[in-house]
Amino acid sequence: MITRLIPSRKIIICYCEGILNEYHVVLSRPKFNFPQGQVTALIDNIKKFGKAITTDKSTVALPDESDRIFYDVARASEAILITGNTKHFPNEPFIMTPAEFLVKFT
Repeated sequence: MITRLIPSRKIIICYCEGILNEYHVVLSRPKFNFPQGQVTALIDNIKKFGKAITTDKSTVALPDESDRIFYDVARASEAILITGNTKHFPNEPFIMTPAEFLVKFT
Protein backbone atom coordinates (compact mmCIF):
# COMPACT_ATOMS: atom_id res chain seq x y z
CA MET A 1 0.00 0.00 0.00
CA ILE A 2 1.30 3.43 -0.94
CA THR A 3 0.57 4.94 2.48
CA ARG A 4 3.16 2.61 4.03
CA LEU A 5 5.84 4.47 2.08
CA ILE A 6 5.16 7.71 3.99
CA PRO A 7 7.02 7.08 7.30
CA SER A 8 10.01 5.60 5.47
CA ARG A 9 10.18 8.82 3.43
CA LYS A 10 10.30 6.83 0.22
CA ILE A 11 7.60 9.25 -0.89
CA ILE A 12 6.75 12.72 0.36
CA ILE A 13 3.08 13.59 0.39
CA CYS A 14 2.33 17.16 -0.62
CA TYR A 15 -0.82 18.53 0.94
CA CYS A 16 -2.85 21.53 1.96
CA GLU A 17 -5.46 21.81 4.71
CA GLY A 18 -8.23 21.22 2.17
CA ILE A 19 -6.70 17.88 1.20
CA LEU A 20 -6.39 16.80 4.82
CA ASN A 21 -10.03 17.74 5.41
CA GLU A 22 -11.11 15.79 2.31
CA TYR A 23 -9.15 12.72 3.42
CA HIS A 24 -10.75 12.89 6.86
CA VAL A 25 -14.28 13.18 5.48
CA VAL A 26 -13.90 10.52 2.78
CA LEU A 27 -11.98 7.95 4.84
CA SER A 28 -14.44 8.32 7.72
CA ARG A 29 -17.36 7.17 5.53
CA PRO A 30 -18.87 3.89 6.75
CA LYS A 31 -18.44 2.24 3.33
CA PHE A 32 -14.65 2.27 3.75
CA ASN A 33 -14.82 0.77 7.26
CA PHE A 34 -11.60 2.43 8.48
CA PRO A 35 -11.37 2.76 12.26
CA GLN A 36 -11.22 6.44 13.24
CA GLY A 37 -7.82 5.88 14.85
CA GLN A 38 -6.43 4.66 11.54
CA VAL A 39 -7.74 7.74 9.73
CA THR A 40 -6.25 10.02 12.36
CA ALA A 41 -2.90 8.18 12.22
CA LEU A 42 -2.73 8.54 8.44
CA ILE A 43 -3.44 12.27 8.59
CA ASP A 44 -0.90 12.69 11.41
CA ASN A 45 1.73 10.87 9.30
CA ILE A 46 0.99 13.09 6.33
CA LYS A 47 1.48 16.18 8.51
CA LYS A 48 4.63 14.78 10.13
CA PHE A 49 6.38 13.47 7.02
CA GLY A 50 4.69 15.44 4.24
CA LYS A 51 5.13 18.89 2.81
CA ALA A 52 2.51 21.61 3.21
CA ILE A 53 1.90 23.48 -0.04
CA THR A 54 0.25 26.83 -0.63
CA THR A 55 -1.10 27.34 -4.10
CA ASP A 56 -3.31 29.57 -6.17
CA LYS A 57 -6.52 28.17 -7.59
CA SER A 58 -6.12 26.99 -11.17
CA THR A 59 -8.60 27.60 -13.96
CA VAL A 60 -8.33 24.18 -15.62
CA ALA A 61 -11.73 22.61 -16.30
CA LEU A 62 -12.50 19.70 -13.97
CA PRO A 63 -15.75 17.73 -13.76
CA ASP A 64 -15.66 17.69 -9.95
CA GLU A 65 -14.66 20.96 -8.30
CA SER A 66 -13.67 19.15 -5.09
CA ASP A 67 -10.78 17.56 -7.03
CA ARG A 68 -9.22 20.94 -7.77
CA ILE A 69 -7.16 21.06 -4.55
CA PHE A 70 -5.45 17.79 -5.46
CA TYR A 71 -4.67 18.99 -8.98
CA ASP A 72 -3.44 22.39 -7.81
CA VAL A 73 -1.16 21.01 -5.08
CA ALA A 74 0.34 18.39 -7.39
CA ARG A 75 0.93 20.95 -10.12
CA ALA A 76 2.41 23.58 -7.77
CA SER A 77 4.75 21.09 -6.12
CA GLU A 78 5.68 19.28 -9.35
CA ALA A 79 4.45 16.08 -7.71
CA ILE A 80 2.54 13.08 -8.95
CA LEU A 81 -1.19 13.07 -8.44
CA ILE A 82 -2.21 9.50 -7.58
CA THR A 83 -5.90 8.85 -8.08
CA GLY A 84 -8.30 6.05 -8.83
CA ASN A 85 -10.32 8.52 -10.88
CA THR A 86 -7.97 9.64 -13.64
CA LYS A 87 -11.00 10.46 -15.79
CA HIS A 88 -11.72 13.35 -13.38
CA PHE A 89 -8.49 15.07 -14.39
CA PRO A 90 -6.81 16.27 -17.59
CA ASN A 91 -4.66 13.74 -19.42
CA GLU A 92 -1.28 14.86 -18.04
CA PRO A 93 1.80 12.72 -17.32
CA PHE A 94 1.90 13.63 -13.62
CA ILE A 95 -1.56 12.09 -13.03
CA MET A 96 -1.62 8.31 -12.56
CA THR A 97 -3.45 5.47 -10.88
CA PRO A 98 -2.03 3.77 -7.77
CA ALA A 99 -1.11 0.74 -9.89
CA GLU A 100 0.74 2.88 -12.43
CA PHE A 101 2.59 4.65 -9.62
CA LEU A 102 3.66 1.40 -7.97
CA VAL A 103 4.92 -0.05 -11.24
CA LYS A 104 6.86 3.05 -12.10
CA PHE A 105 8.31 3.99 -8.71
CA THR A 106 8.68 0.91 -6.51
